[in-house]
Amino acid sequence: MTDTIDFLNRGGPALWVIAGLSVVTLGLILWKIWSLSRQGAWRRQATETAVTLWQSGHIDTALQGLAARTGVRAQVVRTAMQTHQSLAAEAALAETSRVARRVLMDTGSGLRALDLIATIAPLVGLLGTVLGMIDAFQALQDSGARADPAALAGGIWQALLTTAAGMAVAIPASMALSWFDSVNDRLAHDFEDLTTRVFSHSQATHDA
Repeated sequence: MTDTIDFLNRGGPALWVIAGLSVVTLGLILWKIWSLSRQGAWRRQATETAVTLWQSGHIDTALQGLAARTGVRAQVVRTAMQTHQSLAAEAALAETSRVARRVLMDTGSGLRALDLIATIAPLVGLLGTVLGMIDAFQALQDSGARADPAALAGGIWQALLTTAAGMAVAIPASMALSWFDSVNDRLAHDFEDLTTRVFSHSQATHDA
């Protein structure tokens, strides 16, 4: 513990800020994984089965299959099926789109914080390096002809710690952000695909 504190003190306040950002980043990533798992972001089979039943004309069985489901796909598809039975086509589509947008906002929560961390962590690291370099060169100026190259190199090394630390936080934050964005994009695609199949089959049945 003492070694960790000494290491952080070498980088100054900027390194402490970056350390705090690293803890927040790890917490956000773990929370998002848990949240998406709880929301059923990776569960599709039950909803796919319900849509297939709906397309086969087994309306009640399809609705029963989704009745107890809490996953995000099930919420959107259940809304599409129920509103199709109780509302006009345009109103049903509008309500389904509203629910889909709300669900996507829920699954996308926390991503702006990750985006912010990925942006500011390298900047905080760079700021710490600049401030450290200023201190190192001020010490060099004060020492005059008696400057110790080893001491100057040590000061620069300590200053560069913050840049490396900032990048070490920003890289996993950016990777996690890209992954979570891809999950949301996949959900949006699935919502469109599944609800289109619900409404298009209903329209085809009506036309027939």
